[in-house]
Amino acid sequence: MNSPAVAPPLLMPGPDSPWSRVRQSMAWHGHVVVHASWHDWLPATLADPRLRPLLGTRDWQRLHALTDPQARDRFAASRLLLKYTAGAALQTPPDAVELASKAGGRPYLRGCDQIEVSLSHTGDLLVVGLSRRGRIGVDTERADRRIQYSAVQRHLCTPDERRRLATLPPDAQQHDLVNTWVLKEAYTKALGQGMRMGFTQFGFDAGHSTLLTPQGAPASHGEWSFATFELPGGHLVGVACHDAGHGDDGDTAVSTMLDEGFLGEVVDLMGRAAR
Repeated sequence: MNSPAVAPPLLMPGPDSPWSRVRQSMAWHGHVVVHASWHDWLPATLADPRLRPLLGTRDWQRLHALTDPQARDRFAASRLLLKYTAGAALQTPPDAVELASKAGGRPYLRGCDQIEVSLSHTGDLLVVGLSRRGRIGVDTERADRRIQYSAVQRHLCTPDERRRLATLPPDAQQHDLVNTWVLKEAYTKALGQGMRMGFTQFGFDAGHSTLLTPQGAPASHGEWSFATFELPGGHLVGVACHDAGHGDDGDTAVSTMLDEGFLGEVVDLMGRAAR
């Protein structure tokens, strides 16, 4: 059963999407998850003269360093989807959002340390997660992906999960495995660990909503929420959300969320430019 604390993914098929839904989700849930096909964002955006300022110098250079046309298109679309989503959440134009990467490649919004970011893609699907309450991780796979249980059980599953999975018929076992896979990917992304953290070090209950120890005992005190969602077209999205418990009024306008030190630098630069 999905946690009611996790917002369902919103379809945003292009720059003209209903971005007010992003602000609503951030206000109500403290986070937002959006998805789109990168084909829906291209090729019109590639021909848009605003693409270079939208991407920024760093990502523009990364775009043109890619030699595979499909990888280049997907990269451009993923960055545009993230920038438009962040712009909607921060109530600022998307070209004012500056993306950067932490050690290990995890993206973040420069100057807005309070907003956590996660990205995932598979095939033509792009997924973006933003949170103002704590860490967030998203992952996606084909819902019909076939995973050979005997080959992955000791690398993917805890002893408690293996006991549960061993009793399931094949179809139910496959469904459980794919849900477990995307949630473990999402959780380790949220922690900033990726594949560096062993998947047997933590597990989930049968409803894929509660974090457990390898032996099956509760491993958190309600600060984490988990859910999986099957999208039209057959993709599964896993979401892991952390609530750091800071409390806020739901205001994610850029004037509120912008880091004070970074804001000071911007004001100083603007002042010098005006002289």
